[in-house]
Amino acid sequence: MIDLSRLLKNDMNLLICLYVLLQERSVSRAADKLYLSQSAVSKQLTKLRQVFDDPLFERESKGLLPTPKALSLETKLQQILLQVDQLSDPDRFEPESSTRTFNIDLIETAYSTIYPRFLPEALAEAPNISINSRDWNENSIQRLQRREVDFGIGIFEWDGRAKTHVQTIPDSLSYVELLRDASSCVMRKGHPALQEEWSLETFLKYRHIQVVTGGVNTWLLHEVLEAKRLKLDNAVNMSDIASAVRMCEKSDLLTTYPYECVREFVDSADIVVKRLPLDLEPGGQFLLWNKQFDSDPSHKWLRELIINQFNGQV
Repeated sequence: MIDLSRLLKNDMNLLICLYVLLQERSVSRAADKLYLSQSAVSKQLTKLRQVFDDPLFERESKGLLPTPKALSLETKLQQILLQVDQLSDPDRFEPESSTRTFNIDLIETAYSTIYPRFLPEALAEAPNISINSRDWNENSIQRLQRREVDFGIGIFEWDGRAKTHVQTIPDSLSYVELLRDASSCVMRKGHPALQEEWSLETFLKYRHIQVVTGGVNTWLLHEVLEAKRLKLDNAVNMSDIASAVRMCEKSDLLTTYPYECVREFVDSADIVVKRLPLDLEPGGQFLLWNKQFDSDPSHKWLRELIINQFNGQV
């Protein structure tokens, strides 16, 4: 068997190749990411199999399936490669001269509830940094775990019935709750529902606009209704709350959305906002990051700036 420590000391590229293969689960995608030929990646995989005395990956229809041995190496590889990356990092972060780009996956509501609270101060302290924003989606947790993004801002629930409960956040991620928000129902002024008892029956009687953001089609409300064998009668899907509010103004459609994001329309739109006639725990908007960034000076600067804007808000 090949001397593992000697080989890896002499060829760090093998570790990088293995890590990328674990992330991509494909020789061709790994080759593209590493700027190598598929043949070169295959040769490195052959050498890795000799090093670890394990096949590491099995071929399947969708690509490569890691063996238990390969999966057990993933976290260790993350730690090793991060330490190597940090060798060239400065011990201090100087925001006034930094040109760093921060990558953030965030739910759409955070553009109006989170960004205005921290972004002006961040750009005042570090005028040349950039924030690369991308909508939260079903892959955002994995992107955080792979350190493909610096931060995530997502909604997680405190309600024990929720599939996206706070306890489902992986152990590899750190998180802080920034604010908590209850969902509300929007309807036009003069809506016939306002002449009726505001009950679950009334709420379900009318058709709804479903606001879909970040590819998330269902959340706690739908899960609780499903448990009761009930569901909303959705007339249309939209991806923008401002458009949904305007549609509510001109129809008898209802829409449900976090209150902090709809209250800005109360004074300017011809709408009424009511609490949901259903017992739901308010959800939280959380800032998440990979624990391996805990000691990174630039990362620490921005996350502390964000968190400080929300101290005492929850």
